[in-house]
Amino acid sequence: MSTVMEPPSGLAYYQVQRGGRSGWGRPLVGLILIGLCVFFVSPAVVLVGFEVFFLLTGQDAETLMARVSEVGTVTPESLAFVLLSLAGAIPAAMLLCWALHGLRPGWLASVERRIRWPWLMQCIGIAAVTMVVTIIIASRLPIPGGDVGPSTLNPYTSTMRDFVLVIVLLTPLQAAGEEYLFRGYIFQTFGALFGGMLGSRTVSVTITALLFAFAHGSQDLPLFLDRFAFGIMAGICVIATGGIEAGIAMHVLNNFFSLGMAVAFGDISTVLNTSEGTWWRIPVTLVQAGVFLALTVWAARSAGLSTTTKTAEV
Repeated sequence: MSTVMEPPSGLAYYQVQRGGRSGWGRPLVGLILIGLCVFFVSPAVVLVGFEVFFLLTGQDAETLMARVSEVGTVTPESLAFVLLSLAGAIPAAMLLCWALHGLRPGWLASVERRIRWPWLMQCIGIAAVTMVVTIIIASRLPIPGGDVGPSTLNPYTSTMRDFVLVIVLLTPLQAAGEEYLFRGYIFQTFGALFGGMLGSRTVSVTITALLFAFAHGSQDLPLFLDRFAFGIMAGICVIATGGIEAGIAMHVLNNFFSLGMAVAFGDISTVLNTSEGTWWRIPVTLVQAGVFLALTVWAARSAGLSTTTKTAEV
C-alpha cells in the first residue's frame, strides 16, 4: 500500500514534489507518464466513453463517432471530445502525485493542499475586470481581421445551442486540466529537478511556459509568443499566490471569450485550427498579462495568502 508523505513546512509551491518520495529518476518518469496519459490514454478513454454512451442510448453510433473524430470542421461532439480529453489531465496528475511521488493530490492545487475556493472566485472577478480592459485596448488597435467586436451575429440554430452547452459545461474542466498539467504537475516536477539550483523558480516558470506554447501544435511566431506570454504570466501567479487558482480563472475566461465569440460571430473551426497570429496581439496580451498579474499579486498580498507549505494535519 502506498505511503502518503507530507512535505515539510516552508516549501514554495514549485518545491512541493521535493517533499515526496526521493530519487532523481522519479521526476523524469513522471514527465513521461503524464505525457502518455494526457496525449494517448485520456483521448482513448474519452473516445470509448462516447461510443459506449451512443450505444447505450440507442443512437447512430457510427455516424456520431464520425462527428466526434472530425478535425477539419469542428462539431459540438468533436469539441466535447477535445475538451474532455484535456480535462483528463486532472485525474492523471492526481494519480501520479499520489502513486509515484507519495503526495496527496491536493498539493497540486495549492500550498494549502486544496483549491482555495474563495480565492478562486476572487481571481475570476479579477480576470473579468482584466478581460474588459483588454477588449477596450484591443478595440483601439488596428488588428487585421477585426477579431475583437465583430458586428454580424450568426443565426441561432440547434448546432449553436449544442456548441454553447459544450463550451459552458466543459471549458472550465479543460482549462483546469491544462493548469493542473502545466502549472501543476509539470511545474512541480521541474521544481523537483532544479529546486536546489540558483534561479530554479525562473527555470520552472520558463520551461513550463515553453511546453505550454509548444503543446498547442503548429503555429507561427506571433501566436507562439502570445501563448508563451500567457504561460509566463500564469507561472508567475503560481509563485506569487502559492497555487494554480489564478491561472485557472484567467484560462477559463480567455477560453470562454474566444470560443464564445467564435460561435456567436465567427467560425469555431477556423479559431480552433488557426496556426497564424498577428504581431498586434502581442501588446494586447502583454497588457492583459500585466494587468491581471498586478491585480492578482495585490489581492493575494492584501488577503495574506500563504505561499509556502505548513505542517499539514493528517
